[in-house]
Amino acid sequence: MSDTPSNADELTFSLVRGDPWFRLQRAVGLIPASGLGIIRRCLVFALVTWLPLAIWALYWRRVFPGEIPEPMLQHFGVHVRCLLAIPLLVVAEIAGNLIPQDFVRYFVTSGLVQDEEKPRFIQILRSTERLRDAWPAWATILGIVLLNTIITRDTTHLHELVWAREGGADSIGFGFAGSWFLYVLRPVFTVLLLVWLWRLVVCVVLLWRISRLDLHLVPTHPDRAGGLGFLEDFPIIFSPVIFASSAVLASRWGHDVFYHEVDVYSFAIPLGVYVSAMLILFLGPLVMFTRRLHHFKRQGVRAYGTLVGQHGRLVRRRWIAHEQIPDAPLLQAAELGPVIDTVSMYEVVEQIRPAPIGKQALLAVLLPALIPMLPVVAIQVPIKDVLLGLLKTLI
Repeated sequence: MSDTPSNADELTFSLVRGDPWFRLQRAVGLIPASGLGIIRRCLVFALVTWLPLAIWALYWRRVFPGEIPEPMLQHFGVHVRCLLAIPLLVVAEIAGNLIPQDFVRYFVTSGLVQDEEKPRFIQILRSTERLRDAWPAWATILGIVLLNTIITRDTTHLHELVWAREGGADSIGFGFAGSWFLYVLRPVFTVLLLVWLWRLVVCVVLLWRISRLDLHLVPTHPDRAGGLGFLEDFPIIFSPVIFASSAVLASRWGHDVFYHEVDVYSFAIPLGVYVSAMLILFLGPLVMFTRRLHHFKRQGVRAYGTLVGQHGRLVRRRWIAHEQIPDAPLLQAAELGPVIDTVSMYEVVEQIRPAPIGKQALLAVLLPALIPMLPVVAIQVPIKDVLLGLLKTLI
């Protein structure tokens, strides 16, 4: 199936390109007229959030061990947020722009969406774009960031900023460093994180709406999902986001383990809760197809069970009972082949998964969630044992 240029233009969808956050960055020159300006934005966001803090700390001799009890260098969370997490949240936009586009086209080119359903499919894309750009959602994001900044403007409780105290270790004032952390670094990180949370919501709505279409699923498709197996790539969109959030969490835990002798095993339950939350959040959208696949599998098992039964009875009559069967097109059907092939077809249908979730989708969530935790665990546990434990978990 091929699309004309006009049809190809209709089959477009991006989680990134064209939303209010994208348009704002383009208006101020962070995103060029063509492309996403990923490198430019990574450098700008990283330098704007981290460099003033580093310069201030260097000037006031707050960076290296020996200068003060807990220098800036030892507070991994500040550096990880600015130099790793924030750039990763920007880099994730590459997948957020390209992968949904591929998904949308594949629904049509694969035949899952037939010609009669195509107008509804295109309507779903356009309505989801309007949802993506809806001003109440973006106003809510802005409101959450402002409210969080106001509520937590007292930075005296932030252990991450102990190096930034002005007037000595007993001082409660943070001055420039605290203000920059509170009014620049944290809002930028929070905005980027909330934007991706909203994009996840948009994905959930899009997949739910598509699941309501009359999709032309294939019972014997080798992906064991009726042809929806390509959706296993969905969590890859959010892998950098998961890695970024996990890295920030690991940086805080790492500081506590390394410098405050906190037992690494005390983080076992929080880590389990975090990983479980990531699995629910980023694999949950694929469960939108569970109801359809369950109904489809039940119908397929009955239909193909009937076909295999008819074929088996004819084979028995001919080769076991030695009956003459003058007209049995089912026995001559090349697409069915021998008995073993018909049985294999039935087994494929019987093994249809309840959702297009497999090892690839699981790894796309588990690996970015767990890898940043390895250095933390390795502080107290030999790295060999850490890797073996992780390998057993994933395999």
